[in-house]
Order: sequence, then C-alpha cells, then structure tokens
Amino acid sequence: MLNYSVKTSLAVALGAIALSSFIGSDQLRQIRLQQTFFAADTLPRPALPEGANPDDPDWKGIDLEPKQPVQPLSPAEETSRFLLPPGYKIQPILTEPAIQQPAAISFDANGRMYVLELRTYMLTADSKDELQPTSRISRWEDKNNDGVYETGTPFVDNLIFPRFVLPYGKDCILTMESDADNVYKYTDTNGDGKADKKELFTTKYGRSGNVEHQQAFMYWSMDNWLYSTVNAFRVRQMPNGVIREKTGFNRAQWGVTHDDEGKLWFQGGASGLPSYFQFPIHYGNFEVPNEFAKGFDVPWGAAIKLADMQGGMDEIRQPDGSLNRVTGSAGNDVYRGDRLPADLKGQYFYGEPVARIVRQINPVVTEGLTTLHNVYQEQKSEFLRSTDPLFRPVDMTTAPDGTLYITDMYHGIIQEGQWTQKGTYLRTKIEQYQLDKIVGLGRIWRITYDGKDRDKTRPNMYNEKSAEVVKHLTHPNGWWRDAAQQVLVQRNDKSVVPLLTRMALTSPNRLARTHALWTLEGLGALQPDLVQKLLREADPRLRIQALRAGETLYKNGDKTLEPAFRQAMADASTDVQIQALLTAKFLKLPGMEDGIKSAMAANKAAGVQLVGAQLLTPPKPRNMGPFGAPELAASQKAQVERGALIYNELCSQCHGNNGMGTPAGNGRLLAPALAGNQHMQAHAEYAIRVVLHGLEGAIDGKTYAGGMMASMKEQSDEWVADVLSYIRNGLSNDASLVTAQQVAAVRQKTAAQKGSYQYAHLSKLIPYEVQPQALKAMASHTASTRIGGNVSPASAFTYEGWSTGGRQEKGMWYEIEFPKEMRVAELHFTANQTIKKGWKPTPGGQSGPPPFIQTYPRSFVVEASSDGQTWHEVLPPTKGAAGDNVISLNGSKAKYLKLRLSDGATEPDDVPWSMRQLKVFAQE
Repeated sequence: MLNYSVKTSLAVALGAIALSSFIGSDQLRQIRLQQTFFAADTLPRPALPEGANPDDPDWKGIDLEPKQPVQPLSPAEETSRFLLPPGYKIQPILTEPAIQQPAAISFDANGRMYVLELRTYMLTADSKDELQPTSRISRWEDKNNDGVYETGTPFVDNLIFPRFVLPYGKDCILTMESDADNVYKYTDTNGDGKADKKELFTTKYGRSGNVEHQQAFMYWSMDNWLYSTVNAFRVRQMPNGVIREKTGFNRAQWGVTHDDEGKLWFQGGASGLPSYFQFPIHYGNFEVPNEFAKGFDVPWGAAIKLADMQGGMDEIRQPDGSLNRVTGSAGNDVYRGDRLPADLKGQYFYGEPVARIVRQINPVVTEGLTTLHNVYQEQKSEFLRSTDPLFRPVDMTTAPDGTLYITDMYHGIIQEGQWTQKGTYLRTKIEQYQLDKIVGLGRIWRITYDGKDRDKTRPNMYNEKSAEVVKHLTHPNGWWRDAAQQVLVQRNDKSVVPLLTRMALTSPNRLARTHALWTLEGLGALQPDLVQKLLREADPRLRIQALRAGETLYKNGDKTLEPAFRQAMADASTDVQIQALLTAKFLKLPGMEDGIKSAMAANKAAGVQLVGAQLLTPPKPRNMGPFGAPELAASQKAQVERGALIYNELCSQCHGNNGMGTPAGNGRLLAPALAGNQHMQAHAEYAIRVVLHGLEGAIDGKTYAGGMMASMKEQSDEWVADVLSYIRNGLSNDASLVTAQQVAAVRQKTAAQKGSYQYAHLSKLIPYEVQPQALKAMASHTASTRIGGNVSPASAFTYEGWSTGGRQEKGMWYEIEFPKEMRVAELHFTANQTIKKGWKPTPGGQSGPPPFIQTYPRSFVVEASSDGQTWHEVLPPTKGAAGDNVISLNGSKAKYLKLRLSDGATEPDDVPWSMRQLKVFAQE
C-alpha cells in the first residue's frame, strides 16, 4: 500500500498533468513533469551550506522552509502576470517551442526577425555544457500579417554561445562565437532560409572569459561604424577592407543603441545601470558626476517572494522578497517608433532581469550634461513589472511596426555558473525552488497602446529601387530610417546622391536631413560645401550633425573645413560648442588648446567646463582587468609616433592619409589600401620583405595605378620597424609591433634577393598560420582557465586558453600533432595572468586591484618527432615571457611538436603554466 506522502505526490502530479494539457506547449508540459510535486510537509528542508555563518548579511534571516518548486506558466498565463501603466497592453508574438532561450532580436530591411538563441545558457546550476555547439540564430516572418511570427528557419545552427546577430544585407548576417576572435558573415545564397556561405568579416574582435564578460551586441550606428560592448574600438567595412579605430572604453556588457541624434547609449551588466551615454564614445571617456538622479539605483519590482538574488539577504527588500538595488541589466533601446504615445519618443528602456522589470528612463540635459531619471520612481514602480518569477527581460527593440518588443528569456537562473557554485546563497535558493529545472523556454512580446494599432506596412527595402528607399528616410519610425540608410550604404549606389543632397539641404523633416547627411557620408559622396551650409543652419542640432560628419572629410585630408570648425568652438549654443570642442580634440586641430581655453572662459556652462577641462587633462582610464586592451609602453608609443611621422611624410602620398589608398581615377587606387589590410596584419615577415625589397604586379588579382612599391632597404632597421609598427598598430589595424631585431633577421635571410618581389612568389615565402582545426593537441596536465569552460588542450588555440591547473613542474608538456610532416617556422602564444589564490576584496572596495600571478612557462624546450615516439630537441632551454611569446623554430621538420618544461616554478606562489591564442606558423 502506498504511504500518504507518495499518494499526495501522485495526486499533485496527476493534477499538473491534467492542467498542462490545456495551457501550453509540449516543452512546458515536459518541464512540469520533470519536477516532483510534494505536499509542503514532505518537502526536503534546505540547510545552510557547510561553513556558512547565519549571522552574515548574506544568510541572516534566510527562509529555509520547504517550498513548492516554481512552475513555468503558459504565455497566456504569463500575460496575466504583467503590470503596465494604464492604456498599455502586452501580447506574445513568438514563443517556445519555436524558439528557446532568446537573448536578442534584430530585424533586416524586409522586416524579418532574427533571434539569437542561447540554447546552452545555464541548463544546470553548474553551467554544464555551456560551450557546446548547440545554439542557433533563427529567422522568422509574419507572412499572413496577423502580428504573430509563424514562419521560421534555423538561419545558422550549431553555434558556440553566439555573441550577437547583426543583419548585414539581404539574406546575410554577422555573428561570432564565444571564446573566439573572428567575426563571420553568413549568407543564404539559395533562398531556403538557411545560411550556406560563411566568410571572414574581421579578426581580432574577441576576448575570453566568463560568457557574461565577452563582447556582445555588434551594432550599426548612424555614423556608419559598427560598435559592440566591451571592445574599445569600432570597425567599418570600406571598399578595400574592414578598418578600425580606437574609441573610449564603453564599460558595457549587454546593450548598445542610439538615439535620433546618433549618440550611442551603452548598457552595463553587473552594475545594473547604463554605462556610457554622455557623449559619442569615439571621443574617449569623460567622468561626469551625478549622472543618475537620486534613488535611480533602486528597482521597484513586484513582490516575487523568492529572494533569489546573488548578493544575499542584504540585497532583498523585505517582506516582498524583491531586489532592493539593481544588480543586472540588459538589452537597451531608445524608443524611436511611432505607434506608442508621443511622450515615449526618446525615452530610454532597458531590462533588469534579476528584478523582473523593464525600466523607462527620462534623459534630462542641463548645460550640456545628461542626468537619467526613472520615470516611475515617485510611484515606487517601473514601466513594466511581473509577478512571474521566470520573467527575464533581456532585450528591448523598436520594431518595424512602430511598437516596442521585449525579449524574455523566461528562464529559471539568470546568473552564470561562476556565481552559483555549491555553498553560495544563490545556489541554496536555486535548489530550494528548483529553478535549475526551468530551461529551454522563451518568449518575445509586443507592447501596444489603446487606440494606436501597430503599423501593418510590411518593409520590402531589399526589393525596392534605391530612389524608393531614399523616401523611407522621412519615416516617423526611426527603425525605417536606420534600415533605409544601411541599405543605401551597402548598395553603394551613387545614383541617389542628388536626391540625398537635396534632402539634406531642403527637407522640412530634420531627422530626414540628418539621415541623408550620414547616408552621403557612408557612400563617400559627402562634399565640404554641403557641410559648410549645414554649419550655418539655424537649428543647432543640424550644426552638430555637420560637425560630426565633417570629421570624415578632414581625416581624409580635406582641411578646408578647419576655419568653420574653429568658429564653432565659439558657437552661441552650448551643445554645439561642446561638440566643436570634441571635434577639435578628435581631429587634433592645430592650436586647439587655445580654442578650448577661450571657450571655457566665455561659457561657464557645466558641460563646457567639464569637457574642456578633461580634454586638456584627460582622466586616467579605469582598470580594465587582465583581459582589457593593454596600453602600449612608453617606448612602444614613441615608436608608433615615429612611424606616424614617416608614414605621413612619405607613404601617405600613395597609400592615402587614412591608409585607404589614394584615388587614381576610374575606380582605381594608386597603391593598395593598408588600413584593414590582412596582409599587413598577418605574419610580420610579409611587410618587412615588401619594405626592404619592394613589390610589383597584381596583388590578389588586383592591379594599381602606381605600378610598384619601391625598395626601402637603404633605410635602417629601426626606420623600417617604426613605420611598420605604425601601419600594423596605428592605422586601423590591430597587429603586433615590429622590432628592429626582426627586421635585421629578415634582412640577413633575404640578402640574396634581387629586385622586387612578385606577389605570387612572395606569398609562398611567408610563414602561414596552420588552422587549429587541422591540429590535434595533447597535454600532460589540463585544467580549464575558468569555471564552466571546455576542459581541453585545444583550448590553448582560443581566447579561453589552456592551463596545467597545478604548479609548474619539470617535465610537464604540451604536444601538437600535424596532419602531415611540416616545416614549422614559429609558435606564438599569449601567457595569461591569474589572480593570486586566497585574495579576496575587502568590503567597500578598498582593497584596490587584485594581485596577479604571471603564468608564462619559466623554462622550456621544444622537441620534434616524425612518429611521436622518438624525439629530438629543436630549441634549447628558453625562458618564457609575460604576455606575447614568439618562438622561432627556423623551419624545423615535424609531424609532432612538444613544449616541455625544463624547470619548475621557483616562486612561493602556486604558479600554473597557461597559454591562449596559440598560433602555429609553417612555411613551404
């Protein structure tokens, strides 16, 4: 006979089965059946983890009574749990099982919605299998125009935790995977809704570490550059390649968007707050006090009761169990649509998935500086709240239909496994409510308003003629204007230049004029006389746009705008004056310091004073952590500056002031573009050989009007190293500097070279990178460099990295197997640094930055083998170095290659051996 508790559990389970048959998907029913439903008096009673002090703030007052597990609701049920201001409504437009764990959405210019599905995110409390290749980007259409996206395909499948999705033309997107370095372009060439072509778009874009700390949200801004969170640079595709420029640190994790003026707004992550928004990020960083109104960091979520916050009981508002200070944020959007109340235009929205809220922010600009206000703070409320503990708003989007879309991951855990380990407060709450069982769901919602129906016009820009697309620049919905500009720039159709010029000068629609201006800039058709005319406009907002767009012309060598830029530094408008100061600094106008001082003396507005002071004396950059963009050493900066002088005095005549090549008529260039040039960023020997001995003829099948690159071998090794360091590091490229020693070695090796190289011959002489997919890796000891990572020796080839885990000991080894015997030229790797074990930050953050231990190999030899059994030494005992390591093997033949520690670590600390970004170069 069954005992009472088993009878009770069966009864509750059978009731759940009966209920589920009416309310949701098979997926939802499956999750409910996976959970065991016990009566309250039979539930296991959680206990404090071993060693937990009940008097600590994290634990004091914690409710450890048995709880029923949290149950997922059907979309219809979840709808009833939302709390919105009067007049607003919310409805699902795409849900599970069609999609799973959506993190972001984006629309192409035909209105098709791409969904970033992070299908491996927190499937267990230990984040098991988080980096398995099972995530996807799907594409969805509302073909019957009923407002629900019913038709979809997996556009790109089997991805490793993809970082973003950016539509990039018809049937084309850009994305990249976690712990990777390359952005790829995926294209559907046969129209079946699935990408079948993969092309490299740009490199050196990634970083490693926890999946919450990597770059995200690649975003096309109004200025035609592509930005992302984390990365302190921007990239842009030009006719001759992808270029990049350094920017300020955006300090963001999970969101980037722009407003009607084209200013970028970046969203923090763990801070729970917007991260950078005062001025365009390419001008660098400005420290602005009091950016947030008093009380801005207090969220006002509904009473959830779970108290499942990572910070512990000290972060809980009693008695409702909601969050009392923001701790996570994601997916920002400046609403620019036309089908919600007019007072929402220009308002900033973002999700706080820990607090289960969507916040509406009113930006208030005073004397050129912005302060953010929570619109519903006085009511102790938020724009959108939910009493469903599984509501996880992670992305906000102004949609083609003029409304606001909310991406809801609808997930049990919304904190990565590094912070949910056994023994933590959060892990205790997860297990108490079985939040780890609720996975594989996800919803996308539409916010509407009474009396304002969604726009049912279906975009079709990829199929329209360019002149028709231009008309969309006047649309009241910012999404349409952005999409039209991007389509025109991607087409590079100069036939619409007269239409755009007329619109920029005469349209009664200011926003249309702004987009026409930037479309001309994107087409390379912007003329200085148009900028001059806009700089004289009565509307200060147009003068600001003219200053920003005019920067492109000045950088390209047109200095005719300089007097107008200087005059703008004394503009009657504080906002224009601030912009002029930023432009002057960005372009390094001669004598700009005097202009800044004059502006500060004449205008006491807070914004002018703050910007002026920090332009003259920039604030020190904040600590960016071990994987932040490292600053060049003083000697390296000096080398790049010397190289810049050489380039501008000599090389720019043929290669262009900005490295994009000097036009020679009929669409040809005088010489190859060096900015974004993959040859210049590849193995340094290519560039060194070209400068020493010259190059003539076609390059990659393309000829140039200049005919040839002359030999510069009469110049010193230092001269060659300086100019190449500038080209590889300071000219929209991101490659290592070149040393005089490297130049001397190549000079000696190529002493017998007669005359200039032909590209076809030269390309065979240069060491080439062996792709990691062709290599097999083994190691004597292996540990992941981070919690939740893939534990594999092959991780050494990625940004995640490989580590021995334990202390360096003599005899530890790392082995590479090649597909066939090869001549190995070089090995490159970066040695990680790790936080010293036992270090803990002091309360209040007064401990300063953590102490780091360098994990480079203290001493090692390199051995080669043809059969994996018999080994011979090809490099004697060598000391490793912190940071980048380059190991020259001079073409040693090997089917197997082994790095073996010839000595252990001597420091008292527990020093492991680690490597990341391992690259193997072979030669013909």
